[in-house]
Amino acid sequence: MKTKAMDSSEVNYCVVVPTYNNASTLKTVLDSLLSHTSEVIVVNDGSTDHTAEILGQYANLDVIIHLVNQGKGMALRNAFELATRRGFEYAITIDSDGQHNPGDLPAVLGKIAENRGKVVMGSRAMEGEGIPKKSSFGNRFSNFWFWAETGIRLADTQTGFRAYPLKSMLGMKWFTHRFEFEIEVIVRLAWRNVKFVEQPIAVAYQQDRVSHFRPLKDFARISVLNTFLFTAALLFYLPRLWFMNLSLSNLWKQVKNEFEAGSERPVKLAGAVGLGLFFGVFPIWGFQMLVAFAIASILRLNRLLVLFSSNISIPPFLPLILYFSFQMGSFFFKEPVHFASWESLDLSTIHSHVMQYAIGAVLLSALVGISGFAVTYLLSVVIRNRKPQ
Repeated sequence: MKTKAMDSSEVNYCVVVPTYNNASTLKTVLDSLLSHTSEVIVVNDGSTDHTAEILGQYANLDVIIHLVNQGKGMALRNAFELATRRGFEYAITIDSDGQHNPGDLPAVLGKIAENRGKVVMGSRAMEGEGIPKKSSFGNRFSNFWFWAETGIRLADTQTGFRAYPLKSMLGMKWFTHRFEFEIEVIVRLAWRNVKFVEQPIAVAYQQDRVSHFRPLKDFARISVLNTFLFTAALLFYLPRLWFMNLSLSNLWKQVKNEFEAGSERPVKLAGAVGLGLFFGVFPIWGFQMLVAFAIASILRLNRLLVLFSSNISIPPFLPLILYFSFQMGSFFFKEPVHFASWESLDLSTIHSHVMQYAIGAVLLSALVGISGFAVTYLLSVVIRNRKPQ
């Protein structure tokens, strides 16, 4: 017996608009939205421009006011809580910088009607003309990590035009509160087995568009989050999928395809893996991925492969890395530290412990990087030679 598809008019939804100092575009976005719906929640996230005056012109908006800027993630979290209390089934988010076209809202609603209970991601054409290269790369970077952490491939994981099924988010405790929240939320919903669908939408990058993304700080935050999520995926999510008898056979196949279909020479692929492994062990904790990314950009290596490889310093490898670092460093000290002597650790011996580890870690990082380069080079040559001519 066929079930009747839900009509878009039956979708119980609200639209959430987080805004911070986007007074130049906010009114246009709101006027367009209100021509489609009357259920709009705006979060004024500590704006210091004319945002408050603009919002005061509307009597039919739910407005959440943050006296100081708390970040986009916090704005969305507070709006979701309000939407849940109001009994909405879906919260549809849209940015206030004019990048998205509110005229795409009916299409998104139609996609919800066809895919009730799923997350609907507004998919932008990020490779078209007029799209900044940094935005295009940033999206590919985000897409890659979302796939690595969930096994799900999406075309646009950085879109701000999304539809969230609020019931699926009940009881969840969030860790992030700025831009990185939009990564955390979709990864953790995927871990809850919530399905995703995409709806093509328009995108416009205006010359006077105000962006609050801070390249250094926010990229560092996102890198830390992806490291945490990837580790959690390896330790918990992927094993759970395995025990649930869900096929993971495509995982190796997709990695193999990256080598087979890649246009880069084997030496470039091997260099990317070797560099990533080097910085995965190199003793600059907290900055490994950031430095690896910067050097990969300078050397024109595959940055995604570098970042992926740099995640070697995670459990269960981390204890081994620490152990072998101390062992290699012991050759440079007359009285080296042994694990049996850790009970006598005090302020007077900390310096020798740290120095032995640091020297050993530098040597180990070079060894692991060279080994990774050699193995990857041979593997990529073998795979390509086996490919039919």
